[in-house]
Amino acid sequence: MKRPIVSENEPITLVGGALVDAGLLAEGLSLAPKTVAADGGAKTLFDHGHRPLAVIGDLDSLAPDMQAQVPTGRLHCIAEQDSTDFEKCLSRIEAPLVVGLGFLGGRIDHQMAVQSVLVRYAHQRCLLIGMQDLICVVPPQFALDLPVGTRVSLFPMAATKIASQGLHWPTDGVEFCPNGQIGTSNRCSGKLVLAPQNPSMLLILPRKFAQLVATALQRAPKWSFPR
Repeated sequence: MKRPIVSENEPITLVGGALVDAGLLAEGLSLAPKTVAADGGAKTLFDHGHRPLAVIGDLDSLAPDMQAQVPTGRLHCIAEQDSTDFEKCLSRIEAPLVVGLGFLGGRIDHQMAVQSVLVRYAHQRCLLIGMQDLICVVPPQFALDLPVGTRVSLFPMAATKIASQGLHWPTDGVEFCPNGQIGTSNRCSGKLVLAPQNPSMLLILPRKFAQLVATALQRAPKWSFPR
């Protein structure tokens, strides 16, 4: 376990380098007012008048003039190339929830890498919000009151099962895996209750439910830190 660079008792908004417009940034800050930037995500924060608690990454995407704007002691260069900037940040933030902006959209390979990190750090509650959708790892027990008919997608990042209530197409007993059965484009038929077998299932919902999901994640039990 890495030593935290940022340790807070309230949620943190982590901003990456993909598209984050003023509306999305305002939405993230309404959930988590304190900010951290992943490398080039600092430019988005600077452009909107915000100064992050820390800028973390290999700094290959942040121009020298932008680096010069970071207050003393808040710029953290982690040069190793075995991890992405998202992982460098998520592994060094200690907070009840990380709200990630600027990690969905943009390059497909970046998005896939982010999803891999989400499940490897499932013990860290993290909600990613994009321009259209949100995504998170399903906690051990998770309940949401969604309107009937809401699109609910489940995507396995490894072999897993998930017990459920409130889905039009039930998932109990189904063996999921990324190169076999997946669970996208299901829909809500009542109160949604999910209980995955392991921390490998991603939940994808429309962005408008970000506040609901952020609150529910903080109330849900956490996955244990991997040994």
